Amino acid sequence: MSNLLLAELTEKIIKGYRLKRGQDFSVFLTAPLEELQNDAQILQKHFCGNHIDLCTIINGRSGRCSEDCKYCAQAGCHHTGIEEYDLLDKDTIIDNARANEQAGVNRFSIVTSGRTVTGKAFAHILDTYKQMHKELHIDLCASHGFLTAEQFHLLHQAGVSSYHHNIETSRRFFPHICTTHTYDDKIRTIKIAQAEGLCVCSGGIIGMGESWEDRLDMAVSLAELGIQSIPVNALMPIKGTPLENLPQLNAKDVLRTIAFFRFINPEANIRLAAGRKLLPGNGETALIGGASASITGNMLTTSGTTIHEDMQMLERLGLTNKEYCPVC
Repeated sequence: MSNLLLAELTEKIIKGYRLKRGQDFSVFLTAPLEELQNDAQILQKHFCGNHIDLCTIINGRSGRCSEDCKYCAQAGCHHTGIEEYDLLDKDTIIDNARANEQAGVNRFSIVTSGRTVTGKAFAHILDTYKQMHKELHIDLCASHGFLTAEQFHLLHQAGVSSYHHNIETSRRFFPHICTTHTYDDKIRTIKIAQAEGLCVCSGGIIGMGESWEDRLDMAVSLAELGIQSIPVNALMPIKGTPLENLPQLNAKDVLRTIAFFRFINPEANIRLAAGRKLLPGNGETALIGGASASITGNMLTTSGTTIHEDMQMLERLGLTNKEYCPVC
């Protein structure tokens, strides 16, 4: 492909063509960024319309994680000074979800640190989801690590419709960022969640020392898995983690990544996540250059943006989070 073929490729994708592993993706790295974003916006408008899906998360259990992911403030082997606490009580979580629903957010997720959640802790979370599903109308997402098929079934029955489980990066680069679980562990969990009928939200982090080829590979892997919601995080180096001294990505690299993720995953919600503050207008250029979703509010250990600010941004850009969108 050459830069001159971007418009042709865009039209082919709209008509049903899909990019596959092994093809030449060099155009995504050499095309002028503005041109790439313009065509990504055409795909975004075709597949997602003016809808921007907004989600919020609550850090339901913090710190002391057994895993050694090099980017993470919550890993017990790192010394980041993060606040540590066990599961939040049910009322605190539900009150938070209710406030987000009233603010107009589309979906809400409990996120817990640790490899998984079992026993009384899982029962507590399950009961919380059941009550939220009964009392609220906001869509429910969950992020609790490596679960079993039975646990996914119970979550589904409790009203959870989406499950978040990032693959983080390419298969090649994954061992450089985590050794306590494998890339295949990630894929296995995603497929179990999908078999239960849950929409899977899975993406990764860029700026951890990976190559452009790793980023492209991650985009292709997500397409092969049929992922419907893809969060793109830009690493925000955290003091006390092994990646604390890595330079922050520049905005153009983040925007280029978002744009080619749209080409490779045209029907998915490409979701802005950590690192929005690195982008012009706190993500404005991304939301008209391929991204059709965003995390809003307070995002775990990285600074986010307020729901009110995001609602104002959408209105200013002629976008909305009120239209129907068929993906999670």
